[in-house]
Amino acid sequence: MMGGSRSLYLRCAGREVHVTEWGAPGAEAVVAWHGLARTGRDMDAIAAHLSAHYRVICPDTPGRGLSEWSPMPDQEYCLAFYERVAVALVDQLGLEQFHWLGTSMGGAIGLKAAAGALKGRVQRLVLNDIGPQIAPPAVERIRSYAGSPPAFATMGELDQYFRTVYAPYGWLSDDMWRQLTETSMRRLPDGRVTPHYDPAMVRQFIAHPNDYDLWDAWDALALPVLVLRGEHSDLLLPEVADAMRSRGPRAVVATIPGCGHAPALNTPAQYALVERFFAGT
Repeated sequence: MMGGSRSLYLRCAGREVHVTEWGAPGAEAVVAWHGLARTGRDMDAIAAHLSAHYRVICPDTPGRGLSEWSPMPDQEYCLAFYERVAVALVDQLGLEQFHWLGTSMGGAIGLKAAAGALKGRVQRLVLNDIGPQIAPPAVERIRSYAGSPPAFATMGELDQYFRTVYAPYGWLSDDMWRQLTETSMRRLPDGRVTPHYDPAMVRQFIAHPNDYDLWDAWDALALPVLVLRGEHSDLLLPEVADAMRSRGPRAVVATIPGCGHAPALNTPAQYALVERFFAGT
């Protein structure tokens, strides 16, 4: 376990959810939620940084990382269920008001919840390369690798695979790539290693094809929103980011150079953007 973090397991909406928690229990809270095929450990770098001033809560979504897999994938792998999980999570942790930092799917959950079940409780919302509309070709790209995860004999091969599919994350050091690989692998019964998630989670796009059409939720938001858009993102298109500036909560949009979908939230410049926004400066 990394210094400064604690591991918790909570029952949320009937599923066991693993959480990595950083910082002082009494501090102002940030919920930091990962992307579709990732785990809460993706937030380690920024959570460690923010933990000097904040209590940072990094869940593994059901079906990912150390959280329980759903026995009802078509019913539960969707934003409405993840929103229920989020409400149960913050209620159990005693978080009345908090900020939300979400990458990709984690941002969509935050957007939906901030306009819905957590309205008035989410104080400030950071969306990392996600908006109320996503580009279909990017969804197809992500589905193509996430829906049928490969398996490899060695960690070295898995590391190379992650470096390929997550090249759009931008710069990561070799140590960061190793940590990403180690925190998002599981071993199969035949001994091979594969990414640490339930492949059925991509059924969200089949069973809930309109899950990411969130303009109604966007227009209902009444809180400050910061959007981090990867300069080369194929998921959050420039015209959508522009519309987010002029509609609904009228977001501040910051372009993150040198990456696509999605910025890895692992550089001093990215930390500073998030920190200043949460501090209201």
